[in-house]
Formats: sequence, C-alpha cells, structure tokens
Amino acid sequence: MRIKSLALGLSLVLLGCGDREVVEKIKTQEFLKSINNPQNIVIDIRDDSFYNGFKESGAKRGGHIKGAIQFSTSWLDYMDMNELERFAEQKGITKDKTLILYDSNPESLERVSAEFASRGYKVKTYDGAIEYANADYPLESFPNFSYSVSPSWLNALMSGEKLESYNGSPYMVFEVSWGDLKDAKDYSRHIKGAYHFNTDWIENAPVWNLSSPEVVEANLLKNGIRADKTIILYSSNQLAAYRVFLALKWAGVKDVRVLNGNLDTWIDAGFETEDKVNIPKAEKEFGSKIPKDSQIIISMPKDLIKEQKKGLKLVSNRAWDEYIGKISGYSYIPRAGEPVGAIFGFAGSDASNMADYYDPDGTLRNPLEIFELWKSQGVESSDYVAFYCGTGWRAGVSWFMTQMAGWKNAKVYDGGWNAWQMDESLPIQLGAPNGMSKPDAKNDFGKVFKKGESCKD
Repeated sequence: MRIKSLALGLSLVLLGCGDREVVEKIKTQEFLKSINNPQNIVIDIRDDSFYNGFKESGAKRGGHIKGAIQFSTSWLDYMDMNELERFAEQKGITKDKTLILYDSNPESLERVSAEFASRGYKVKTYDGAIEYANADYPLESFPNFSYSVSPSWLNALMSGEKLESYNGSPYMVFEVSWGDLKDAKDYSRHIKGAYHFNTDWIENAPVWNLSSPEVVEANLLKNGIRADKTIILYSSNQLAAYRVFLALKWAGVKDVRVLNGNLDTWIDAGFETEDKVNIPKAEKEFGSKIPKDSQIIISMPKDLIKEQKKGLKLVSNRAWDEYIGKISGYSYIPRAGEPVGAIFGFAGSDASNMADYYDPDGTLRNPLEIFELWKSQGVESSDYVAFYCGTGWRAGVSWFMTQMAGWKNAKVYDGGWNAWQMDESLPIQLGAPNGMSKPDAKNDFGKVFKKGESCKD
C-alpha cells in the first residue's frame, strides 16, 4: 500500500511502506558541515544534466558536490523496487550512515527520502541546491558536459530560447539508425523536425570501419551537415548515436551533442513527435578538411600493434562471453576471442547493448562510476587507451564518456575484433586472463518497468 508522506514542521513523518521514520530538513550551514562528515553519504538526486554541469534555472553555476553519489529521482519510475536496497548498496549507499539528499525540488526530495526512510535508512534532505550553487562553495562538473543534452535542453533549443553552451549556430536534429528512409523503422515516429541519419553514410562493409574522407564528406554535404553547424543526435539503440558522434568529431563538426536517452525519454518528458518525413537541404562546402581529428581513430590491427608497443592499453567493450572467447557475438564474424592483451572494460549482455553503462531510466550512467570500474581493471584517466568492440558501435559509448570528462589520450580502435579475427596470423586471447571471474558492474536494478512503484503517491 502506498501512502503519502505528511509534512510536520521542519521534518517529514513518513507513515506507510515501512516503520515510522522521521526525515529532517536541514539548512545550508548544517549541510556544509554534513558534506565533510565521514558518517554521512551525500547524494545528488537531480537529473543528469545538472549533475554533469548544466545550470539549473536561477543558478549561477552547474555541477555537483565533489564525492556526491548520484541517484536521480526519475530512476524510481523504471526499476524493480524490490531491488532498491541492493542497487543502492552497489552505489555505496548503506544503512550504517546518514543519507544527505540534495536537490532544489522539494517534491523530488520528499519522494526519494520516503523510499529510503521507509526501508530503515537514516535520511536528511537539503533543498537549497540553487542557493549552494549561487554561493562560493565548491562544485565539480565535467569539462565537456554540454556533449550530453537533456530533452528539456533540446526542446528549449527548438523553441528558440537562448541557451547555455549554445552559440546560436544553425542546428539540425538527427534520428540515427541503419538503413535508407524506406528501411528506417525507428524514423517512423521521431522528434518533431528531426531528419534521418543512415549509419551507412559513415561506415562500410566488410570491416565496418569509418569510410574514406571523400565518401563521408559527400554524404554529410548531401544531408546538410557542415562543420559549423550544431548537430544533435539520438537513436532508439543509443549505440548508433554515439557511433555517429565519434564519426562527426573525426570529420570536424565543431559542435556535436547526443540526446541523453532515446525517443522514449523525449516522449516521457512530454515533448512532440511526428511521422512526417523531413528532407534536409544539401550543402556545397563542409568548411574544413576531413578528417579534422584523425588521431582519435586507430584503424586496423597493424596500427594497433604499433601503438601497443608505445604503451597503449586496449580496452574491450564486449560482453563477457565474447571477451572470454565463448562466442563471437555476431552472425557474420566466424571466430571468437580477443586481441592479445585486451582488458575487460564492461559492456552489456550481448553485442546489441551496453547495459552496464545505462541508468534505470535509460540515460547514460555517471561517468565517474564507469571510471571506477575501469580503475578496478587497471585503467586510469592518465593512461594511453583505446576502446574497441566488434565493429565500433559499443566502443563509442566509452569514448564519449572520456571526452565528456576531458581525457587527453583516449582513442577508438575502429577495426575491432572483426578486423583482428580476419587475419589468422595474429595472436588471439582465449579464456579469462589469469583465471579472473566476471567483474561486477554494480548496476543491477532488476527488471525495468515503464513506471515503477513508489512509497510516495
């Protein structure tokens, strides 16, 4: 049975869902003391965009408190609530310490605090996130937070509003998936005004590496893309959007963004869709030589081997059964295994997804959590690294995170396992190195529901 919480003075007395609990609301000075108390766990329950670095309305700065764990309110609508305590523990949220939840939205604070307090957690809330941001208190943000945009940001852009991190250049929104318009099922219902982007425009068989600069340029110009335009990408399977983000950065598009989530995220936010086919106006000149940033790509095995001799760490974004050589992961890739020296970098259940990298609501997981997983495998931000998968799509997610965070020496090995296994003279890695077991991705939120149960109505 779900029962609303009752506000009593400065505290919330929560009845229902569990035993009687009291949640205390705290002011700024107590919050400041709480941040550095080792007996507390500071938790940011806001949307990703504000945690990453975008400013809330009325705030002078964006970002999060250093060391704050992220647990967005929206996740409660998409997770199995029977798994909440285990999921929370994986993030470092435990009952032996006091949870300090912060946001600027009192309703969100009431809802999340109710869920935790009803399960026996000690909870305090602070609703002065904007007050904190407007004072001279420490905040952290990702250097390139603007690469990942929320539905609200994109809707404001399309509504003509003046926006943070946007210079007013012409923009285009693309739904990204494989196939021409007649084959693009994911474009049948799309964000209003969006165009279709066929992934074949930037890659080709049989290796599925990025196509030649001439081919890419011709396809970009045909579809209205210049180096000086702002391009916003989204896809039903987000791997496609992150793959094209990499390609456009390689080509030289200065301002590329990815919608955090997918079309469902957009629809859940209440924004418009359409089934109208939009045809872009072709351009004559791209505005720079393609590729503009060739250094972010390692194309083929021979190139990879050269870089490994220079100390490069090769990180696999393939499912565990692919990584240990149990399966190839693809119907068109006959051999199983990995390039020698590959480090497990987490991924998903199979070649079609990167479930370890997404939150319950389908948005991108906090990069800091992913970096901790990589660190457990011996990969640090200061390392010279290259990410790869089977043919490049999954590796784009990892690379995107490194670019948000400003990593200087991260690349994508584009040929992936596909190119490596084509050459039988190359050594392969079979089995788990040193007998290791599959590492825990610490992201088990149970079966995903469209809308989950909540302790608060």
